[in-house]
Amino acid sequence: MLPRALVLATALAALLAAAPAHALCSGATLLDRLTPAQTAALATATAATPFAEGRLWQARRGDTTLTLIGTLHLADPRHQPLIETVSPLIAAADLVLLEMTPQEEAAMQAALATDPSLMFRTDGPTLPERLDEATWAAVAEAARARNIPPFIASRFQPWFLMLTFSVPPCAMPDMMSGGPGLDQLLMREAEAAGVPMAALEPWDTIFELFAQSDIDSQIALLHLTLLDPDLQSEMLVAMRDSYFAGRIAETWELSRLSLNFLPDLSAAEGAALFALTEEALLTTRNAAWIRVIDTAAAAHDSIVLAAGAAHLPGQQGLLTLLQSDGWSITRLD
Repeated sequence: MLPRALVLATALAALLAAAPAHALCSGATLLDRLTPAQTAALATATAATPFAEGRLWQARRGDTTLTLIGTLHLADPRHQPLIETVSPLIAAADLVLLEMTPQEEAAMQAALATDPSLMFRTDGPTLPERLDEATWAAVAEAARARNIPPFIASRFQPWFLMLTFSVPPCAMPDMMSGGPGLDQLLMREAEAAGVPMAALEPWDTIFELFAQSDIDSQIALLHLTLLDPDLQSEMLVAMRDSYFAGRIAETWELSRLSLNFLPDLSAAEGAALFALTEEALLTTRNAAWIRVIDTAAAAHDSIVLAAGAAHLPGQQGLLTLLQSDGWSITRLD
């Protein structure tokens, strides 16, 4: 699941396009493509994950109550029942913590408009000059499938292009239309209730985390997203269905499992690259967020936290880290 900041930035990148839009993702699911061995491996990995299921949780420590909502950043009509459940919890809260508040979104959009280096490499060789002919052809085709002209993609930061390509072509029109994901819907609830909002991290956190990696590592990560568009559509359908069924750890393990469908990538190489991505997108940020939560808990009795659902489960997930930090955890859904 993309961080909220990158969902917005990817949508802005897609607005550079002029080609026709694709149909929205629907139909076949990746779960139907899996072999019995892969299905068993998925079930085993999910079962071994702490807090593997659940989108709505409560943590308590002393007099402070923290409600955690695992979100999906993309629009979907199936968000409505959860909105109705959490609306009174938000109205009763002292503070809502989000990956990005409207202020951070505005700051990011302003920065992207004035600093091309955030998305583009402004000097040095272009991607066609760095990649072999076959790999650049695959990158160019992936860009065209998302309505991004290859000559523009050739100057993208490789890590940014990697995250852009992690969105299936069929999902790009949905992102470009500005349809609200669950995070935005929760922001509206907080605004309507007059509850203050604060960000879990600065808007440029993801940009800085990936910018610290060298260009060769970024290009290696780019290979992870050069999947067949039909396969990516099946992945998104499966991940959305798993999310709304509350099988949150399964959504992340499906991403890991999808690397089996990448040609010319060994299991060891795929595992190493996936671990780098997991460290940047989840582990590092979760650890930093615990410090933000502790600060907020010192000043507020009732807090609602909404963040991408993949942040909740796992040994380094928010729920495990909170439990280690002295919070008692209860599933609410």
